[in-house]
Amino acid sequence: MDAATKLSISPKPTCSGSEDRRVQMTTKPITAEIGSEAAGAWRIRAYQIAWALGLCFYFLEYASRSAPAVMIQHLSTAFGTSAIGVSAILGTYYYTYSTTSLVAGAALDRLGAKKVVPVGIFILAIGCLLFSVSTTAAGYTGRLLQGAGSAFAFTGAVYLAAHGFSARWLATAIGVTQCIGMLGGAAGQFAVGPWLEHGVAWQSIWHWLGTACVVVGILIFFIAPSESRPQASGSGLASLIRPYAIVFRNPQSYLCGAVAGLLFVPTTIGDMTWGVAFFQRDRMFSYHDAVVTGSLVPLGWVIGCPLLGWLADQMGRRKPALIGGAVVMLAAAALITFSTGHQAAQIGCLIFGIASGAAMIPYTIIKEVNPDEVKGSATGGINFLTFGVTALVGPIFADLLGKGFASTQNHIAHFRQSGLFWIGGIALAIVLSSFLRETGHARKSA
Repeated sequence: MDAATKLSISPKPTCSGSEDRRVQMTTKPITAEIGSEAAGAWRIRAYQIAWALGLCFYFLEYASRSAPAVMIQHLSTAFGTSAIGVSAILGTYYYTYSTTSLVAGAALDRLGAKKVVPVGIFILAIGCLLFSVSTTAAGYTGRLLQGAGSAFAFTGAVYLAAHGFSARWLATAIGVTQCIGMLGGAAGQFAVGPWLEHGVAWQSIWHWLGTACVVVGILIFFIAPSESRPQASGSGLASLIRPYAIVFRNPQSYLCGAVAGLLFVPTTIGDMTWGVAFFQRDRMFSYHDAVVTGSLVPLGWVIGCPLLGWLADQMGRRKPALIGGAVVMLAAAALITFSTGHQAAQIGCLIFGIASGAAMIPYTIIKEVNPDEVKGSATGGINFLTFGVTALVGPIFADLLGKGFASTQNHIAHFRQSGLFWIGGIALAIVLSSFLRETGHARKSA
């Protein structure tokens, strides 16, 4: 073989050491970027799984909130007090719920969900177990603990949703969150009522709720991502108050809380506390029919919360969905108040529940009218304002109309007076909604 032939078939020269190093330097950043993207995708997925567990927490929270409505007589006997006395015990839930919401929101912004949400659900578990003890002191303490622990449920779920979903789908995610919560509210009446009718001890309901809370809390602790937080400026109370100073300096925050509170209170107090009693005593429904009718309101929320959230996202505007839903609530409340017969009341309750999904839209608005770094505190703030309205209105309604069962001579008139009370609150919410700032993406792109 001649030299030319040898030269043509000889192997190509390899890269020098310096060239190898240049190739490695080029590929390392690409590999690191791919790894970072995979880690980021898994982190988002972990937030979404933790959010799903947060929905279970919220389901249990709402079940524990609504279940007492179908066991008023059982609780009255166990605690040795009247229905008004039981109402006072149940109402303490909203005092700790509203105030602890502030703590929950600030704690989430400061520590993250992994360190905060499980604590809330364990407090709720203790409250459920303690509430099963047949003494007034245990009833008050258990209900106070239930309210304090429950304050972490919705706030925590929204925090996890805000980290697991894009802003474009946040209202839908919040609507789904409230949907699951109200499914728990419906189960607290629709399922618990028949169980009690079939001989299940009311104490067992609270044992089951407490045990389920412990299981969910453990799962959230292990699945929620850890969060590295920058060192907070300041320390102690000042650093906790600072995010709320931002939220509560904004007048729109107060409007969001007032509107949400006025739209919530007909369900939290009107239906979940007094609904079964009013249908049974004033409308003369059987216990079974009263339970079924009352449970249709939270069942309607299961449809209405994601529906109204989706509608607000699709329109790219918050206020039309909010005000439209409130107007439908007003019409449904009038149907319930002035109709006769079981069917009209049940249809009215279902429509009322669906339209009540509008009450969740201010929860999206308050996050959009405040800076991103106070997302948790904004949710805590609106929970404080919303259920502050509930804590204020609950005793007023009990004093004006709740105690009238024993003295009224005209139960139909008594029922209609209670309906007009809630109609007035909804009408005020519609007026206040007109002063809210439009925050939807369609307004920003217009």
